[in-house]
Amino acid sequence: MTTAAIIGGGVIGGGWAARFLLNGWDVRVFDPDPHAERKIGEVLANARLSLPQLYDVSLPAEGDLSFHATIAEAVEGATWIQESVPERLDIKHDTYREILSRAAGDALIGSSTSGFKPSELQESVERPGPIMVAHPFNPVYLLPLVELVTTGANSDGDIARAEAILRSIGMAPLHLLNEIDAHIADRFLEAVWREALWLVRDDIATTEEIDDAIRYGFGLRWAQMGLFETYRIAGGEAGMKHFIAQFGPCLHWPWTRLTDVPELTDGLVEKIAAQSDEQSGARSIRELERLRDDNLIGIMRALKDRDSAAGALINAHERQVAGPLAVPDSEIAAPLSLWEATVLPSWIDYNGHMTEHRYLQVFGDTTDALLRMIGADRDYVAAGHSYYTVESHLMHLGEAKLGERLTTTTQILSSDEKRIHLFHTILTGGRTVATAEQMLLHVNSGAGRACPALPEVSAAVEAITQKHAALPRPETAGRHTGQRRSA
Repeated sequence: MTTAAIIGGGVIGGGWAARFLLNGWDVRVFDPDPHAERKIGEVLANARLSLPQLYDVSLPAEGDLSFHATIAEAVEGATWIQESVPERLDIKHDTYREILSRAAGDALIGSSTSGFKPSELQESVERPGPIMVAHPFNPVYLLPLVELVTTGANSDGDIARAEAILRSIGMAPLHLLNEIDAHIADRFLEAVWREALWLVRDDIATTEEIDDAIRYGFGLRWAQMGLFETYRIAGGEAGMKHFIAQFGPCLHWPWTRLTDVPELTDGLVEKIAAQSDEQSGARSIRELERLRDDNLIGIMRALKDRDSAAGALINAHERQVAGPLAVPDSEIAAPLSLWEATVLPSWIDYNGHMTEHRYLQVFGDTTDALLRMIGADRDYVAAGHSYYTVESHLMHLGEAKLGERLTTTTQILSSDEKRIHLFHTILTGGRTVATAEQMLLHVNSGAGRACPALPEVSAAVEAITQKHAALPRPETAGRHTGQRRSA
């Protein structure tokens, strides 16, 4: 078990705590705010509901969360220490000195600072090597980007270790080539923010109209392709050079006022605040957060289905979390437990429980897990062989509702060199929700016809079949559709 210390438990610190905790780390928190435990608890509640929905495998068992009265207590035994205190260098320097006086010699210290350079953070401390910028984006428990900014004081080994730790909790570390004020992403945000202030000040657009321009337009493109890839497509078949040749002259036109900043007078601040209240004031912050999280989940799961952008990152992390599928010999003698899933909001139908095609998805995912176990994995399929499901008989015996955790068991009833006759069961809370009896046929995909499985796969299937031969036959195995149940 690894341990993270969170120094400063505000919105960002709370997000870091949730990200580490839900990826199996123990988390130790220091924050002098008497409401810190409640606030982090609320952030964690959102994270527990949201983060697992990005994955189709179980995340590691949640670590232990504890709160401590001093920084010295919080950093004890920590591998990673995340500083998220207020954006004042004097406060940060005092915090680092206290951290370094008690932290383990190999502990890494990441700062959530959005503006300071790491060289500024490393000033006035005797041992600057562990300190680096690790700037995340809110909500930290969902958004993967973290800007990693270092200096020559950071060793190559510590930088590599920092990147590995961040990837292990599902994040995407972006290591900057050189340090710069506000790093990368916030410089873009600052440019857009300045232009938005002018548009509101000059009565060109309201806060809601500006947000609409982003969320209904380029924001959706940026979410999957960023800036340069978006513009490359705008260049058509001729590509980026054509785009720059066509639109480059616009940079000399007075379209924007990025080099000129409007004075934030009381009147302009009041104007922006009033428009924002009218736009979003009907919802509480927690309601807005929940709406934001639900929307991000929908976008990111859509990207996940296409193995694109942030979705590809989730798929890679999912494979890392799941690891190789291996079942000890001692467990093969029982029905195999190969798959778990949570009933997601998108799985619910108009009756309030899991819709019919999601049962097929769960059974299909369970079959895929069995195939990986016997060696019929992606490489096996890429080589031209696979198992096809040629018959299925599903029985719906109960209801699965939103948020319920599903587990499946698999029993091989019989097999030969070409076929696997299996029986799946979905359970939740100790009760049976559904069963599926299926026949799989091994095929040569290139030839489009049935053929014997390769020897190593056949041997794996036969070993399980022999173990399962001693199991009681499921009561509903072999039923025909519409057959009455026994009394």
